[in-house]
Amino acid sequence: MKISHALLIGNGQTPQSDFLQQLAARADWVLAADGGADRALAAGVTPDAIIGDLDSVSARAKQCVRPEHLIFVANQNNTDLEKALDWLAAHGCKTCTLVGFMGGRWDFTFGNFLSVFPYARQMNLAFAGEGWTLYPVEKSRRFACRPGQRVSLIPLKACRGVTLQGLKYPLQNARLKLGGTGRTLSNETLGKTFSVALASGFLFVYTEN
Repeated sequence: MKISHALLIGNGQTPQSDFLQQLAARADWVLAADGGADRALAAGVTPDAIIGDLDSVSARAKQCVRPEHLIFVANQNNTDLEKALDWLAAHGCKTCTLVGFMGGRWDFTFGNFLSVFPYARQMNLAFAGEGWTLYPVEKSRRFACRPGQRVSLIPLKACRGVTLQGLKYPLQNARLKLGGTGRTLSNETLGKTFSVALASGFLFVYTEN
């Protein structure tokens, strides 16, 4: 089984039901990370599969998927998010939208944000919320947009060779440092696409929809 576009739902704060349903309709596979299955069902979305150590998902949610799609992973050295991304990568996933991985405990939120970077070279990832999207970027990436959208870059380590195109304030082969966001916050899109390229490092690209 090959997966093109997955929606991955965690057990944290999830968006309104109609927004989550829209995301599910665009995906060809809906995967819930453990208790994220109950979050999905509460929003009217039935996951295709549930993965994790299955310690926080309800018996009712388990019954909503086929037995072979209830994927138990015993490894306690990684998170349910990492278990899910490992599984998606093994099934050739190209694009994954993530919801339900923030809110509540800030240590989990920051941990979830940082843990996706090893997967950013394997698939296009995006944390989605109502009115915003957060993309982990470790290589060149082009984004669809509309003119006038707000865009910010947040480097999470030293970045070299950063080039921005299609934005009001472009960069060419620039260096960015951790905490150095003076040149990269509140940029603005000019047309229907913009691109971010970097030779090394990793960063988040934040867009307001």
